[in-house]
Amino acid sequence: MRRLTLYPKDIAYTLVLLAPSAAIFGTFVFYPLVKTVYLGFYRSDPFGLHTTFVGFDQYVDVLKSGSFHRSLWTTALFALYTVPSGLVLGLGLALLAHQKLRGMFAFRMIFSSTVATSVAVASVMWLTLLNPSIGIINYGLRESGLTPVNWLNDTRWALPAVSLTTIWLNLGFTFIVILAGLQTIPQDLQESANVDGAGAVSRFFNVTLPMLSPTLLFAVVVLTINAFESFGQIDILTQGGPLDRTNVIVYSIYTQGFRNLNEGVAAAQGLALFVIVLGLTLAQFRFLERRVFYGG
Repeated sequence: MRRLTLYPKDIAYTLVLLAPSAAIFGTFVFYPLVKTVYLGFYRSDPFGLHTTFVGFDQYVDVLKSGSFHRSLWTTALFALYTVPSGLVLGLGLALLAHQKLRGMFAFRMIFSSTVATSVAVASVMWLTLLNPSIGIINYGLRESGLTPVNWLNDTRWALPAVSLTTIWLNLGFTFIVILAGLQTIPQDLQESANVDGAGAVSRFFNVTLPMLSPTLLFAVVVLTINAFESFGQIDILTQGGPLDRTNVIVYSIYTQGFRNLNEGVAAAQGLALFVIVLGLTLAQFRFLERRVFYGG
């Protein structure tokens, strides 16, 4: 077996090529992570001026606190509302747009348009649609003889309303990803199943869905991460209310760090969020990948 020899000039050349990427990752990834862990060891006074080293006590307090448990539960509900619904809607629209019909290009543009919409613009749009007085949704309810709902101020409907905004916001991304996955499925498989007498439903579950499973796994992972990191739409629509019913983890971190000036608690919650998202991602790959068919 031939032995690989590394010369000093090769090592130096490699380090020069890696330096820009290492600098970017160090500045925007590794340093913030280390700084977050460091801040979690210090407790701030009510004015955010003086800090006291408390070690791991602050992490323990955060993990035991009722407010953290409530925000974690709210985030889990938010993910449960947005991820499955967004995935099913994106899949349905992608299947519809995958049909070879005239004018389908226009529908593809419409379905994917939300990917170019910022969180702020989408939130302001839905803030108007959900307005209890002039919103078109309540107008439709009144015209149907139903009682209008104060969507963003009702403790029962605030989280579903924000979830609806998030589903719409992520729909363009989900649609594009799944449509791209559909276009990679060999047409020969569909034609062979059709010749064998398989109907549309049978072809979907036995051909399309297995071949699409890697794309669906990717979409589920990304949508879950986005759900646990959502902030902008909640800040614009509800500010975590009413009665903390939409106070997800990221908004709780923002509140502690920038409103309460308690950087230590915010850092501890941020590190906990990092561990939770990492654990969920690994668990999804661990358990869902068993059902993924890569073909070949």
